[in-house]
Amino acid sequence: MTTTVERAEDATWHRLHPRMLLVHPVVELGRALPALVGIFLAGSANGQNYWGLIATGVIAVFSLTRWFTTRLRITAHSVQLRHGLLRRKTITTSRDRIRTVDVTANPLHRLLGLARVVIGTGTNDRKGEGRIILDGLTLPVASALRDDLLHRRVDIDMTAPQADASELAVLDRGWIRYAPFTLSGVLTGLVIWGFYWRVQGESGVNLLRTGPLRSISATLRRLPTATEVLVVAGALVVFVAVTSTVGYLLAFWNFRLVRHDGGTLQVTRGLLTTRATSIERRRLVGGALAEPLPLRWVGAARTTAIATGLRTGRGAERGGEVLLPPAPRDKAAGVLARVLDGSPAVTAVLRAHGPRARRRRLARALSSSTLFGGGAVGAWLLGAPAWLLGVAALALIGAVPLAADRYRSLGHAVADGYLVAGGGSLVRRRIVLDASAVIGWNLHSSYFQRRAGLVTLTATTAAGRQSYAVTDIEGAESLVIADAVTPDLLSAFRTAPTPTSP
Repeated sequence: MTTTVERAEDATWHRLHPRMLLVHPVVELGRALPALVGIFLAGSANGQNYWGLIATGVIAVFSLTRWFTTRLRITAHSVQLRHGLLRRKTITTSRDRIRTVDVTANPLHRLLGLARVVIGTGTNDRKGEGRIILDGLTLPVASALRDDLLHRRVDIDMTAPQADASELAVLDRGWIRYAPFTLSGVLTGLVIWGFYWRVQGESGVNLLRTGPLRSISATLRRLPTATEVLVVAGALVVFVAVTSTVGYLLAFWNFRLVRHDGGTLQVTRGLLTTRATSIERRRLVGGALAEPLPLRWVGAARTTAIATGLRTGRGAERGGEVLLPPAPRDKAAGVLARVLDGSPAVTAVLRAHGPRARRRRLARALSSSTLFGGGAVGAWLLGAPAWLLGVAALALIGAVPLAADRYRSLGHAVADGYLVAGGGSLVRRRIVLDASAVIGWNLHSSYFQRRAGLVTLTATTAAGRQSYAVTDIEGAESLVIADAVTPDLLSAFRTAPTPTSP
């Protein structure tokens, strides 16, 4: 493609940049790495190393077919992508359905001057449907395309800050101190453990019994049990802290949130892999403040967007919905308020849900811990280790404080045209949702909720996670909330007075 976006009605089909012929083999070999390592290890044990080389060559050659079978066409009214070797697939989306444009460049892309453009069309699924991925545009073309799709202009290079952009937030290096409390390193550990099991399954070689891992394992086994547990626990804590900090730097280095003329928000971030996400203001219908328990200990929170077309639930990076990485809570709330045009709903005082909700949380916490304690005693009687009883005792002791904390975070408010809902303990969240984005309501009441006279009111929307709940409120109160948020929606269900005959 040229460095300008073609907009003619008779635009021709284009290939992606030929430098992708260097990228695709690297990507596919990386995905197949566990299997390849297994094949090489198994081949080495049998003296047949050539099988690993053959598998590597086959994967590399097959990956090149992606470039030869992919075509792109951009017209004044639509964006079209055609790809597939055995099963041909053409994806077409109208320009007026485009909600977000996400431009990323990993180290290999940056080395070759390329970028990956993800066009969101309002579908929030996790399988990638409803999105168009253009992997292999030059950076000038990607920037011009992003600007053209969101602003209908191609004369601006959005890779640099614009004169008409106002800065809402920028990364403070002091916030890195919150990185170990994000616990994203736990996911890294699980990935490494999963990689180990895949390699062992493919090769049949137990890596814990070979090389330096064998000597470390033998050394630990010679230690007393208590010392071994302390050493392993300490090593895990250090590992999680280090990997969480590294992950924070990789994901959020050079973070910057700006608002362009016209209201479009742009988030840029990343150390090795750079990422720029643009969100139309009219597609942004709210936001959320999340405070996982470790972050609450240090007074921090993260801010995310509720908008159509953004992928949700992607771990530490939070997909394209992040508005501010873990930062001081007052800063996180301030950024969300500025994003929502200064709405006071972000800091609105929540209305408590009353003694019935408090009793229900206490009953749930005590019943769960009691059941766990009973199971622990039974397991101990059958020969399980005694430390399981200690864990059960701690769970029972912590049940009441946990219930009290869950109740403190529970509440709701309707303020400045927004529905505000709070809840959670291990992860405390405050949801701020524009009333105009609510398209329906669900009322749910479990058996135990009915006994307590409570219901869960869920607002449905096309944005974000598509449903946001106000938990454990009285039935009459739920109707008051729904009527305050969407009076026109409920008016059709009200019974009109029957006219009397003259």
